[in-house]
This record gives sequence, C-alpha cells and structure tokens, in this order.
Amino acid sequence: MITSESIKLSALTGRIQQALNDAFAAQTYWVVADVTNHSYYAQKGYHYFDLVEKDTASSAIVAKVAAVAWGNGAVRIREFEVVTGQPFKNDIHVLVKVSVSYHQVHGLQISLLDIDTNFTVGMLEQQKQQTLVRLQTECADFIRKAGDHYITRNNQLQFREVIQRIAVITSGNSAGFQDFRHTLEHNRFGYTFQTDTYFTVVQGESKAELVQQKLIDIYNSGIAYDAVVIIRGGGAQTDFLLFDTFLLGRAVAKFPIPVITGIGHQKNETITDMMAHSPTKTPTKAAELIIAHNKSFEDAVLEMRQRIIIRSQQLFSTHYQALSALNAAVINQTRNIISIQKEVLHHYHHTVLHGSQSLLVKHQRELMTVSGEILSTPRILVAGKRNDLTNLIANIRAFNRLYTQNRRGQLAHYETLFKLVSPDNILRRGFAIVYQDGKIINNAGTVSPGSNISVQLHDATLTAAVTGKTTHDERGTDI
Repeated sequence: MITSESIKLSALTGRIQQALNDAFAAQTYWVVADVTNHSYYAQKGYHYFDLVEKDTASSAIVAKVAAVAWGNGAVRIREFEVVTGQPFKNDIHVLVKVSVSYHQVHGLQISLLDIDTNFTVGMLEQQKQQTLVRLQTECADFIRKAGDHYITRNNQLQFREVIQRIAVITSGNSAGFQDFRHTLEHNRFGYTFQTDTYFTVVQGESKAELVQQKLIDIYNSGIAYDAVVIIRGGGAQTDFLLFDTFLLGRAVAKFPIPVITGIGHQKNETITDMMAHSPTKTPTKAAELIIAHNKSFEDAVLEMRQRIIIRSQQLFSTHYQALSALNAAVINQTRNIISIQKEVLHHYHHTVLHGSQSLLVKHQRELMTVSGEILSTPRILVAGKRNDLTNLIANIRAFNRLYTQNRRGQLAHYETLFKLVSPDNILRRGFAIVYQDGKIINNAGTVSPGSNISVQLHDATLTAAVTGKTTHDERGTDI
C-alpha cells in the first residue's frame, strides 16, 4: 500500500542528482590515485576503470570510486601513452583531472578529463634518483659518482682481448634475444661465439630477484665467461622498472664479469645501464658492440703484422746496402792486396833465381842433419820410456805383497782381541751375568732382599732369591 509520505524512485534520484549538481556543478578536481580494473573498448573509445587510494604502510585500499573516460578524456589518455611510452593500465600511479556527476540510471560517475604526464614521469624519475642515492650510500666501496657518471667495480673491469664465451640473461620468448643471436651468428667477419642462455622473467619490478639469481647462477657455474649480456626487447617505460631497482643495480655494480646491457629502451637510461660495464640501447647494439670489440683486436693484430713487414723490409734494405758496401770494399781491398803480394812475389822470385845455387847446397846440408835427428830421437825416447815402465811394474808388485802381509797381521790381532773380550770367554774366567726381570743389571740399585734374580755362568743359569744386601764402593773391585 502506498502511503502519502512515499515518493517515486525517479524523484529520489532526481533530488540526488540536483544535490550533487548543486555541490559539484562546473567544478573539477586533480586527484592522485592508482588505476585498477581497467578495460578499454576500442570501437567506442571508452575507458572504464576504478581509481583507488592505498594505505602507504599496509597497501590496503582506503578509498575507491568507479571512473570513465571518453571523448576528450580518451584523447588525453592516448597523448599520455605516446609521451610516456606507458600504456594506461592497471597498477599505475597517476594524477588525473576529474569531474563529478550523477545519472539517474547509471548512478554516480567520475569522468576523467585530463591526465598529468609530468606527474607519472616525475614519480618514476624521483624513485630512480632515490635508488641511486641509496646505492651510493650503502655500496660506497664499489659504487661512486664522478661528474655525471657512476664508477663501479663492474665498469672498471677490462674486456678480454677477444669475447667468445657469453652468458645471456633474457626471457625464453624474447624477440630481442633472437635479434642478438642472429647478429652474432651472421657477422660478416666470420667470428664464432659460444652463448649460454639463462632464461628468466625480465619484466615487472618484483622480478628483480629472479634476474639477480641468474647472475648468482652464472658466478657459481665456474665457467670463465668473457662477458654477461642482459637482454630485453622494447616496451613501455614502466616495463623497465625492473632495471631501476636497488637489488639489480647493486648486483650488476659488483659483478666480477663485465656486464653488457641491451635492454631495448631508446629514451632513458636505467640504473642497471649506469652500473654495467657497457650499456647499449638494444639487443642488436649489444651484439654489434661485441663484434666491434673483436674486430678491433683483429685490426690491431693485422696492423702489427703490417708494421713488422714494413720494419723487416726497412731492416733488409739497410743491411743489404751495408752488405753491398762491404762487398765492394772487400773486392777493392783484395785487389790491392793481390797487387802488392804479386810485386813481393816477383821480387822474391828474382832473388831466388840469383842465389839458388848457394841456398840449395846449404839447405841440403841442413836437411841431412835434421833427417838424422828425426830418425834417432824417437828410438831413444821409446827405449827410455820402456825402462821406466818396467821399473814401475816391479815397484807396484812389491808394494802389493808388503801391504797384503801388513793387513793380514792386523786382522789376526783384532781376531785374538775379540776372542779375549767375548762374553763366553769372560764367563769361563769366573765372571757371571746377573739378570733381574729378564734384563741385565750392572748395579744393585734395583735389588733388595726378597728380589728374584738369575745368574748366568759359562755352563749354567742359576735362579736365586736375594736374602741380604751389603752396599760397598767400587774401589774394592778396582784392578
């Protein structure tokens, strides 16, 4: 039954609409919030989403309202995506301009009119700068800033002369990795490379720990890699937040193998790039850097070879000229010597012809004398040496006989002496050996009345018990 106090629903919603219009008509507000439950209808150009506010400590939602963007608002969202490279999607922090309205069918509506591009970019940059300050503060032993650049343990490493064995951190379905590998495999210089892949997720700020773990796996592998390459294809700016994290920046800065980045961003430089040995913009550029490094080594070797060839030619030419000059000097000097000696020989020949008769007689006499000496001297020497040898043999034989007789006499003396001092001979002379507990004793210090002893004579061993003990000095036995 309808009472007089009741009203139609349209009347109630009309009053609500009127009240909200009176309160919010022609008013707009800039609101800071996070985007959730976003959906986009491309045919109509409509965006439907929720704006939420989260508690900074617990991340619990403290406020939530449904919102929509179409018309000019949708255009502003598109401009935002073009400028930032960031798609309008869930879990982004934005500053938006909204208006409040109420529709009797659709209810309360928050309409997005504009979005502040600088706010989102600024928030990301502010977060990045805070992370850089933290890295410098907490990792001062291997990260420091010099001007606009950062000096890290990693970027102070030296590449090996040739980069061949490479560890690659990338996602399993990365098109950027395919570009990287294709560039390496089809280089025009014919260089060959060995790449080991360490696949992981390279998107999402929360995945930094996974990438760090891959760096740990590379280190623990024990493989002597020449370089580590971190690869990711292109994407929105927020897709690269993983590479702006403190965790990954620290890991790359202190890594003991040179790190090359090819993250695929064109506009900004990530913290990982700043900490790495060699940052490049794309995976293809990373591959080209490696090829260029190897080409520079090959060029240096070829240049050295060319310098060696040129220097060898110069040395050959110099020494050839010196040798030619020396050859000419030898020829000229030889001709001079031959000419001089020819004159001397001619003079000597002339002298020989005039005095040959007298010289011939003289030389014949001298030759006869020398011949006699040559024939007689060897016979005399041989006879003398033969006598010396005979005397030496006789002396050696006599000495051997005397030496042998002397040694035999000494041996007989020692044999008699050993027999005199042998235990058996001493026992036959009336002495005895006393044992206590199986051991020979040479004094009565350990013997007391009642002790058992053994007395060994030359023909028997006596077992006895000590009935008395009289101590005396050794002078009584002194003979």
